[in-house]
Amino acid sequence: MNIKNLLNFSGTYRIYEKYLSKQIQKQQKPQHIGIILDGNRRWAQNSNKPRWFGHYKGAETANNLMTWCQDLDIKIITLYVLSAENYNRKKEELNELFNLIYEKLDVLIKDKKIHNNKIRVKALGNRKILPEKIIKVLDKIEKQTENYSDNYLNIAIAYGGRNEILNAIKKITEDIKLEKINTEQINEELIGKYLYTSHLPKQEPELVIRTSGEERLSGFLLWQSAYSELVFLDVYWPDFRKIDLMRAIRTYQKRSRRLGE
Repeated sequence: MNIKNLLNFSGTYRIYEKYLSKQIQKQQKPQHIGIILDGNRRWAQNSNKPRWFGHYKGAETANNLMTWCQDLDIKIITLYVLSAENYNRKKEELNELFNLIYEKLDVLIKDKKIHNNKIRVKALGNRKILPEKIIKVLDKIEKQTENYSDNYLNIAIAYGGRNEILNAIKKITEDIKLEKINTEQINEELIGKYLYTSHLPKQEPELVIRTSGEERLSGFLLWQSAYSELVFLDVYWPDFRKIDLMRAIRTYQKRSRRLGE
């Protein structure tokens, strides 16, 4: 029995989870958390599993995350699922990813958690380059949840931070030409209205978490994360647990957020 299974069996994790929960409830928690889901392939390689199995295990973790965030009263989650740069991967792996994403989105539409908790689901990214079946299921779930406003689940798919800003600039330029706005109106607030996250009550995540030990944003919410607290965890996404989420929140709470002051 490895150390992880031993700790689970002994109940140590449950005790530590309760302790962390009490600790983070004493201070203000972030309203919006962004998570870069990294390490699926390396987890599979280290576990002597096929590469696709890492993505499936990662999808299970993402589903659990929704429950954990509801337990902790985190209102907004933005998940970096697939970057625009991921399109450089081998065709076979992309097909596996697309099939998995479609399967999980199709299940999400029927998930009672989404509707019982009034979670608005929205995709962030260039959906035009996605397979037609994924576009259709995204359109369907967005339509079904568009009037929800208690909680938000954002799925960054075919997403690139630079592309998001570039698209915002293009749209602003078009509206200037159409005389809908003028250059004097351009400020940070206006730009925010042209970003993928414009539907959110709080566009900027207070906390951004990246798993797998990598310490970079990889283009994730470049505009919105200007003042986010960054927490990098040395755990692959499929192994991410509720206690890892709470540890990251506790780290956030311990930091002094000066916001440029």
